[in-house]
Amino acid sequence: MGKEVEPKQKIGPLRLLAQDADDLAILSAAMQDAVAKVGDIKYEAKARRLTIAFNRYCWEVDGGARVRSGLQLGGVLNVQARRIRRNARDAVLEVLAVTFDEGEAPGGIVTISCAGGGDLRAVVECVDAVLADISEPWPTPRAPTHKD
Repeated sequence: MGKEVEPKQKIGPLRLLAQDADDLAILSAAMQDAVAKVGDIKYEAKARRLTIAFNRYCWEVDGGARVRSGLQLGGVLNVQARRIRRNARDAVLEVLAVTFDEGEAPGGIVTISCAGGGDLRAVVECVDAVLADISEPWPTPRAPTHKD
């Protein structure tokens, strides 16, 4: 069995709901350094839903850990990818930030910016995002680093 990971304080699985740009900024902080395979991105046009499964880095856990998480955006009208090859299903994306650019209120564009310059843009009717941990955390020896 693997080493147990200890939270800085007793916490349960992360569950976040974003309904405006300020909420999305909090969700973005939790998503920083999450990694996903291109094949884990699913857009359901009829349901107007974008779902992505990630391995989220748990900044809230001492000693370094990751947890499987899901991000779901509702009210999605269109999705565009820039510098992300859809046919490279095993390619790994690292999330830098999730932002909202307001359009015709309450709609706009949710952008998931990734390391290496790629991004995923979802045109949405409004901000309707849910981030939820779906596994127990597991230890990781590597903490993400950022150059100044």
